[in-house]
Amino acid sequence: MSLEYVGIRVRDLDRSIHFYTEGLGLIERGRGSMSHGGQYVELGDPRTGARLELNWYPSDSPYATPYSPGEGLDHLGVVVDDADRMVAHLVALGGRLAIPVWEERGRCRIGFVEDPDGIWIEVESRLPAASATIDEGTPSGTAPP
Repeated sequence: MSLEYVGIRVRDLDRSIHFYTEGLGLIERGRGSMSHGGQYVELGDPRTGARLELNWYPSDSPYATPYSPGEGLDHLGVVVDDADRMVAHLVALGGRLAIPVWEERGRCRIGFVEDPDGIWIEVESRLPAASATIDEGTPSGTAPP
């Protein structure tokens, strides 16, 4: 088994492409149309190969429902060099600060930003002393202060 990608609903495809490519450095890998009229754009992380699929549905589609926190997707997690700088960058691109950046037990700095459609993004930067001891593939498992 291998996890292929994560797909999220978006209300404005161009706005979301801009947010994720300019904000997180993802690159467009492909796009297409769905049989029911929707469109998708596949974005990829050039460093890790992780993929994010942006799904847009026309207003008459049964899938054109707004994102509702708590319906299943909790958040997307990214590791960056400087959480404070990245959070500010994402907010400047139209994100909304959900939880300000804080230091988690001397291991890392974490903050949360909502993308333009309300999906939370956990932004984490590891502190130098902790970087060698945290497994890159393990979720932080932290909660806001």
